[in-house]
Amino acid sequence: MQIIKRLLIIHFFVLPVIALSQSSNLNQGSKEQYFIERLMILQPGGDPSLVFSGMKPYNRGQLVEQAAFILQHCFALRDSLKRPIINSACSMSSVDKANLHSILVNNHEWDTTAEKFHASKKKSGPFYRTTTDFFSVDQKDFFLSVNPVLQLKYGKSGDSVGSPFINSRGVTLRGLIAGKLGFSSILVENQERGPDFYHDQVLAARAVPGVGFYKTFKGTGLDYFDARGYVSFNAAKYVDIQFGFDKHFIGNGFRSLFLSDWGNSYLFLKLNTRIWKLNYQNMYMELMPQYSQALGNTLLDRKYAALHHLSVNVRPWLNVGFFESVIFGRTNRFDFQYLNPVIFFRHVEGALGSKDNAIAGFEFKANVKRRIQLYGQWILDEFLIGKVKSDPTNWVNKFGFQMGGKYLDAFGIRNLDLQIEWNRVRPFTYSHKDSVANYTHYNQPLAHPLGSNFRELVGVVRYQPAPKWVFNARLIGYFKGLDSNGANFGGNIFRDYVSRVAETGFKVGSGNRVDCLNAFAVVSYEFRENLFLECSYLYRKISGDKIDTEKTNLFSAGIRMNMYRRDYDF
Repeated sequence: MQIIKRLLIIHFFVLPVIALSQSSNLNQGSKEQYFIERLMILQPGGDPSLVFSGMKPYNRGQLVEQAAFILQHCFALRDSLKRPIINSACSMSSVDKANLHSILVNNHEWDTTAEKFHASKKKSGPFYRTTTDFFSVDQKDFFLSVNPVLQLKYGKSGDSVGSPFINSRGVTLRGLIAGKLGFSSILVENQERGPDFYHDQVLAARAVPGVGFYKTFKGTGLDYFDARGYVSFNAAKYVDIQFGFDKHFIGNGFRSLFLSDWGNSYLFLKLNTRIWKLNYQNMYMELMPQYSQALGNTLLDRKYAALHHLSVNVRPWLNVGFFESVIFGRTNRFDFQYLNPVIFFRHVEGALGSKDNAIAGFEFKANVKRRIQLYGQWILDEFLIGKVKSDPTNWVNKFGFQMGGKYLDAFGIRNLDLQIEWNRVRPFTYSHKDSVANYTHYNQPLAHPLGSNFRELVGVVRYQPAPKWVFNARLIGYFKGLDSNGANFGGNIFRDYVSRVAETGFKVGSGNRVDCLNAFAVVSYEFRENLFLECSYLYRKISGDKIDTEKTNLFSAGIRMNMYRRDYDF
């Protein structure tokens, strides 16, 4: 991706040096992420600054600014003993207050009240001078935070591969230089043995979900390394730039039909412009087309992607977004035409005389009475109104929908939050006549993990009765159409659509239909800041006319520190 690297050099050395304070992002799976999404709905004081937060990962500096604002708005009152009490006009609970304090504690480099909230009681020696950081440096023009990463989890199931476990160890760091250049990195070594269906997925894709490359471990396990990192800076007052190797998520739901963080990381250059009621994001990515050869000392090919996402605050309670992306292969080189940050990609296709894989989409998010959020996405790969009306089952009708809702403090129970989401994607969506240009990376989908030709219903329950205790439950039910006897029914986005079995007659679930139920529950206790003790249970059942019914019962327990939880949510 030489052009992206050259662009980065140009931004560093040619653009005027008027950089403002720059921040790193939250790591994937950070505990603050869910609470920020809760704040989007509560919006105490009517402050709309979090309306853009459907784009993840979140910026630490902006989160701290918002948390400090809310803390002052909701807890500025004092009783006769000088203890903070909740403003009667604020709908937040005492648990919310603890979560707000946690944001300040875990991002103290941006907190002007940091000494009050994050200072450790024991400051002897170089370690844990703050509540959260194993090692930290906080000097003029330089900040550095270094923390260990750990996940040890062992389980019991009846699977044939043996008892499931995950053993992850690593380090994460973030920092600031002169308040202008931010950087972040996470390095994790993993050994894992998942349930049978997880290993079936790994063998089919020749990739670990979320990571990619792996080696076998003791015959039935996996050994893989997860390394991510980036640098970030401001090119102008309202323009942020990031360059690195990581992944992103666009949307407000449990899933995303635009871009999700379910798959492997990728090399990217991201420009984010935030001004007035607008947030405009450009991203250029270097991806890897699917491969079938055995991995080893082999240089794999590359393909490329460019995307635009515009988010508009129509009202303080209503946000709409517009999305477009294109994926293309040019014999391991980037096409300069797609560097245009504002033009529609369909026009570029026409100018190039090429039919690359361009996708467009629309999304919305509406908050109702600071208790309910309604959201949705519409993804459009091909859409011919004439065909939709006259022949709705034609293969060319390639599109998908997402509709969802969140209900906070359900039934009057503080910090009991419910979510329901429906996803439907028609056959052949995300696929292309050129298999290099399909909407995938490293043998994994870039959007929904099921690809296409499916219908899915997701239910989520989250309850936090006390600051250190969290209960999460998730129920996923879906059906999907698979290929039958080698015939392409549009469920495998890695296959070119030219090999379809017919021109029409395709419904969601066409082909070899399978039905799946995936239920999961976990109880977490935060023993100390960012150190969790967890017990969980997973039940999964999949059946179909042409496959044997498979059931999974998995009990597991373990500890997790400064790392996202490994979930099997497919």
